[in-house]
Amino acid sequence: MVLLTMVLTKYALIKSFFRDSYLSDFEFIILALSVILITAGGYIINDIFDVKADKINKPNKVFIGVRISKKNAWRSYFLITFLGLALGIYLSIISLNYQYSFIFFSCSIFLLIYASILKKIVFVGNFIVSILIILSILIVYFFDVSSANEFNKNKILLLFKILSSYVAFAFITTLIREIIKDIEDINGDLKIKAKTLPILLGRKRAAKVAFFCSCVLLVLLLIVLQFAKSKILFLAYGVIFILLPLLFFMYLLWKAEKKKDFTELSNIMKGIMFFGILSMLLFAIN
Repeated sequence: MVLLTMVLTKYALIKSFFRDSYLSDFEFIILALSVILITAGGYIINDIFDVKADKINKPNKVFIGVRISKKNAWRSYFLITFLGLALGIYLSIISLNYQYSFIFFSCSIFLLIYASILKKIVFVGNFIVSILIILSILIVYFFDVSSANEFNKNKILLLFKILSSYVAFAFITTLIREIIKDIEDINGDLKIKAKTLPILLGRKRAAKVAFFCSCVLLVLLLIVLQFAKSKILFLAYGVIFILLPLLFFMYLLWKAEKKKDFTELSNIMKGIMFFGILSMLLFAIN
């Protein structure tokens, strides 16, 4: 999903506004590799700290200590994260955007702190993950557009407004899904004494928080569709692939009680996220 988001942001959304790219294809490959490697490192470190919880929540998907030793997992984490960080810093240097090195470094640190500490703190972990996800959109914009002085300022402003809608969409959908996953994984999180939202508030109240966030997403979507009402293709796509699935998601969320219900909800939200990001293709073909 991260790679798809980055590719569509550059080659569908941004390219529909600016044909001449400031970020070359080679530099984009470096950027994508850096983000993917740092993200992969985040998954590894998360699995390392989640072994006890995963043995309860998803026993058939536990790899650390089963298929790979914890020592080798740590080695893989450090190697992959270092390579991702090195590529990110290298890109920042060759593109003369030295300040962006801080983004790669901060993400690497936050992923480690998230897995070891922040994930166990109510709502903070969910918020951090949502922030890190939207960076996959913003970082392409930072390197490809914001540093180029020769671009038309009005086009940049319009692009930024559209990009902001995608950023808000990615943030809210990720936040909702993270809350749903916490509800789904409550038994394992209790084992590691995590202070997640469903543990502190209970499943039903946490589900209501997710429902409230879904309402915020619904309002945002309706506002965006209002602006897109003159574009039939955008309007039809938004209603069929995002609005209707979101309403169905909210209906199921209101009724959800069992773990399998929240597993289904997590998958539906993942689908909504996918089609939301995929809508960037409409700018390329419109």
